[in-house]
Amino acid sequence: MTETPVCRRLVGRTAVITGAGSGIGLATARRLASEGAQVVCADIDESAGKAAADEVGGLFVRVDVVDPEQVEALFKTAFDTYGSVDIAFNNAGISPPDDDSILTTGLDAWKRVQEVNLTSVYLCCKAALPYMRRQGRGSIINTASFVAVMGAATSQISYTASKGGVLAMSRELGVQFAREGIRVNALCPGPVNTPLLKELFAKDPERAQRRLVHVPVGRFAEPEEIASAVAFLASDDASFVNAAEFLVDGGIAGAYVTPL
Repeated sequence: MTETPVCRRLVGRTAVITGAGSGIGLATARRLASEGAQVVCADIDESAGKAAADEVGGLFVRVDVVDPEQVEALFKTAFDTYGSVDIAFNNAGISPPDDDSILTTGLDAWKRVQEVNLTSVYLCCKAALPYMRRQGRGSIINTASFVAVMGAATSQISYTASKGGVLAMSRELGVQFAREGIRVNALCPGPVNTPLLKELFAKDPERAQRRLVHVPVGRFAEPEEIASAVAFLASDDASFVNAAEFLVDGGIAGAYVTPL
C-alpha cells in the first residue's frame, strides 16, 4: 500500500467518531485529524478511546452508543467544545460469536446486535442532525457493510440484518435532508483487517478462507483504506455524493468468479 498523501480538506471542521478506539474508527480518527479536523473520539472503552484522542490531539468522550442521553451528550460536548458538528462517523458496532445462523442465534443475541449496530446509528443521526440543520451543512457517514447488499451461507444473521437497516436508513436520511446541505451516506466496507475480524477468523480458519476466496484483489482491506473513503465522504470532494451505497470492498460485490 502506498503512503497516504497529505490532504488538508477538513481544516476547521469538527468530526465525531464512534468506536474510535480501534480498527476502522482509530484509523479514521488519525486520517481526519491529519486532514485538519478537530476529532471527538467516542468509545465505551475508556483506555482505548482516550489513547486515540491523545494521539490525534482530540477530545475523548466515553459513550454507550445505545444510551440516548449519552449519545445526545456526546454531540453536545462536541459542539460546546469546538463550536460545530460537521462530520458524524457513526461507526460503533459488534459482531459476537453467538450471532450465527438463524437456526442457532437466540433472541437475546439478535436484539443485542440490533441495538449496537442499528439503533445506535439511529440515535447518533438523531443527535447530530439538529446541529447540522442549524449550520446548513454536514456530512454523516454510517458504517454499513458489503453484507448489506449480498447474502452469505456463513451467516451472522443479526449483523447482516442490522447493516441492511443502516443502509436503508442512510439512504432515506440522505434524501430527506439533501436540500438542507446535509449529506448522509452508507459506507459499505468489505472484510477489514481489524482486531474483531482477526479474532473471529483465528477461531475458524476455514470460515476465513471461505470468505477470502471471494475477494478479487486476494486480501482483506486495511483500516487505513477504509479511513481514506471516510475522509473523501466527509470532504467537499464528495459534495454530490449523497444517499449512496458506498462500497469499498475490493470488488467482492461485483464478482462472479475471482482470479486464480
